[in-house]
Amino acid sequence: METRRDVFQAIADPTRRAILTLVALGAMTPGAIAEQFKSSRQTISKHIQILTECELLKQETAGREIYYHFNPQKMKEVQDWLQPFIKMWDDRFNKLEEIMKPFKK
Repeated sequence: METRRDVFQAIADPTRRAILTLVALGAMTPGAIAEQFKSSRQTISKHIQILTECELLKQETAGREIYYHFNPQKMKEVQDWLQPFIKMWDDRFNKLEEIMKPFKK
């Protein structure tokens, strides 16, 4: 399957982030996922399709059911992108802590 979107586009939508949070807790069928939202089943199916295209969800067929699993390896792209910012903020807080040390009682 060719990826048309990237993970950042996929996680930009709050419903898709909520789906990822649900599926990260355990594999779910599309129907079980849809039951957790007030949106139509068709709308949730479209969100699942986008998450699958971006490889954030993986499909597994068991009998007549399709289960969606969370793919943590694909989320690593987000972590890799965030890592320099995390380091930058850690460095800034460490510098601030050094500056504030003389003022601590």
